[in-house]
Amino acid sequence: MFASVAIAAAFTAYFCMYGVRKPFTAAPWTGEVSLAAIGLGAISLKNFYVITQVLGYCLSKFIGIKVISEMDGRRRALALVGFIALAELALIGFACTPAPYNAAFLFANGLPLGMVWGLVFGFLEGRQLSEVLGAGLSASYIVASGAVKSVGVWLLKLGVNASWMPAVTGALFLPILCAAAWALSRLPPPSAEDVRLRTERAPMDGPTRRRFLRAFAPGLIFLTALYALLTGYRGFRDDFAPELWGALGYPGEPEILTLSELPIAFGVLLTLALVMMIRDNRRALLFIHGLMLSGSVLMVVATALWRAELLGPAPWMILVGLGLYIGYVPFGCVLFDRLIATVGVVGTAGFMIYVTDAFGYVGQVGILLYKDFGQPELSWLEFFAGLSYATGIITGACFLASLVYFAWRTRPPPS
Repeated sequence: MFASVAIAAAFTAYFCMYGVRKPFTAAPWTGEVSLAAIGLGAISLKNFYVITQVLGYCLSKFIGIKVISEMDGRRRALALVGFIALAELALIGFACTPAPYNAAFLFANGLPLGMVWGLVFGFLEGRQLSEVLGAGLSASYIVASGAVKSVGVWLLKLGVNASWMPAVTGALFLPILCAAAWALSRLPPPSAEDVRLRTERAPMDGPTRRRFLRAFAPGLIFLTALYALLTGYRGFRDDFAPELWGALGYPGEPEILTLSELPIAFGVLLTLALVMMIRDNRRALLFIHGLMLSGSVLMVVATALWRAELLGPAPWMILVGLGLYIGYVPFGCVLFDRLIATVGVVGTAGFMIYVTDAFGYVGQVGILLYKDFGQPELSWLEFFAGLSYATGIITGACFLASLVYFAWRTRPPPS
């Protein structure tokens, strides 16, 4: 009963966050924005909007390193509702301001939303069932982005103005979010058995955070670097999904944005469920590394098969998405939860989640800028195919290096 309620509430809360974060990417923004004032050329309007929101989201992650790691559990639900309400107000400002100046409101929209994952996961971490709970939460953002873009396209077809569509979409999800936040606030804290098996979870002050980073710096650097690339790849695949699917032969089919993500969510849930069966925390930590490495390999192999015309376009998009999320999802739920439990540090997994997230969105901005100014001649699809190869190879090498490091760093003392 506890797991069912916790998963439903966490899934719903984070799903609703996407209702105020991603619907603007469903609109066919046309035109360019000149960046001559900062010594750059022109950039597409959609890319400009995406980068502006991501900058706000990225800054939020850096702020969240402190805010989320020190957040008292009694304030989480109120903060959750408040942050998403602020993001919805920013979308109203976006609708009322002419382009491209309305991009400032997308920055304001991203600024509170970067805190939401840490707030929701704070209700779930440090429990015997954290893998199941985290998997249920993670499934939300795998399917939510496509779902809210489908809602956005549907509203556009009903005649809603493109500038107002994001705010209208967000308003549809706000009441449901409030109910989910209330349900999360009613969850009991971790039991004594949870604490015994997974280590006590408590806010981390500055000195505690610095000691943790110094103690495991090499492995954390590998994980943070590869996560930046994974986040950039995920963001590109997500924000330009309508363009990619259109180039693959599925134009004007909003349902593909949702239906294509369902088998990915199921596959990721299945792989994370395997982690729950491993009670030894060190073995689970290393097994998670192996799973994530397999995701990188899948991205490379699927892209090679598609290039050789041995795999259709839809299966290719689904398989690279599955490989991406097998490597990406554990960062937000099981990876650092098991690391904390393995090393026995009294703290919170939310701290390292936000460290990697902060640098991850720096990677996303870098990839978007590189596309427009480094390889502007490539189509969205050609760029994405090359990015699939690069992401799979580089992240695979980093996952392997992190696996070797943590296997050595957490080895049991000789008997």
